Amino acid sequence: MDCEYQEVYIRNSRGVQLFTCRWLPFSSPKALVFLCHGYGMECSGFMKGHLFFFLARVSLICSGNLNAGVRLANAGYAVFGIDYEGHGRSRGARCYIKKFDNIVNDCNDFFKSICAEEEYRDKCRFLYGESMGGAVAILLHKKEPTFWNGAVLVAPMCKISEKVKPHPLVVNVLTRVEDIIPKWKIVPTKDVIDSAFKDPVKREEIRSNKLIYQDKPRLKTALEMLRTSMSLEDTLHEVRLPFFVLHGEADTVTDPEVSKSLYKKASSPDKTIKLYPGMWHGLTSGEPDGNVEIVFADIIVWLEKHTTDSNVMVVQPIQTFNDGIVKLNATASPPEAMNKRQHGSYFCGLKGRRLQHHSAM
Repeated sequence: MDCEYQEVYIRNSRGVQLFTCRWLPFSSPKALVFLCHGYGMECSGFMKGHLFFFLARVSLICSGNLNAGVRLANAGYAVFGIDYEGHGRSRGARCYIKKFDNIVNDCNDFFKSICAEEEYRDKCRFLYGESMGGAVAILLHKKEPTFWNGAVLVAPMCKISEKVKPHPLVVNVLTRVEDIIPKWKIVPTKDVIDSAFKDPVKREEIRSNKLIYQDKPRLKTALEMLRTSMSLEDTLHEVRLPFFVLHGEADTVTDPEVSKSLYKKASSPDKTIKLYPGMWHGLTSGEPDGNVEIVFADIIVWLEKHTTDSNVMVVQPIQTFNDGIVKLNATASPPEAMNKRQHGSYFCGLKGRRLQHHSAM
């Protein structure tokens, strides 16, 4: 199956220009899937990967998702993504998260604006989050518990592993200066790309992707992510939507116990967990091709099961609402550091103007 790829810039309720994209099957989609990428990453062509870190001892955590948009669209799903403020081709200080709620609210406004479109109002709605994007997806669910039909969570950031939990004294000291030097890149990190991406070719692609933020985390950003993780850890029992959580058992970057804790504590009567022996942190793009195929096959099977009439969770109907989103011209200029790619509509599988954003498979 072929698919169409589109890019559109929008302006959020704070007046910041954000990049959005979508992968659409040529037939009526089976359901809608909304991508939540990880810290330091972007959702456009390839949704190639993402980096996120914890302020713990403190390490940089990175992971990837290779071409989720094309894969899911080729399976018949309409897929939508947004670059968070300060990420990818969106405006804003690079990878500066002033308030984690800003990310959640921007995603909520954009995703619901899609759901409100006439052609999509009767479609099932699924969240797809990786690493920090998993936290975004869970918070979107908690914001409106009966809105989403389900979620796919790949190594989600929803709990701090006991192995890297920061000492309260460290947090207290940094909190005292966060409003004085919020954007300072002072949080020490180590390069763990080598331990996150098993395939050496894909590993180097991550390193060479200029849209990925690979500098030190900013102080405010680190603390916002820490607070979000700790808050989620205390409220995992409030997760009630159907979900599928996936994790590599050989993941040395994010502890698989985090996903196990989510599965154990969540109140959802429909929850599935799968741990992949020998696989690393980059389940969907850092593994050899065969492993990536296995992971996406499992994701698609889960989506198919939860899209059929007998398994669809009853959710609230979409209403027309004022989402604060302003759609801009598709050719609105991206941030200066971003590549100067022409924007508009493309067809997957063809060359030239009808261009596929090929994966590195």
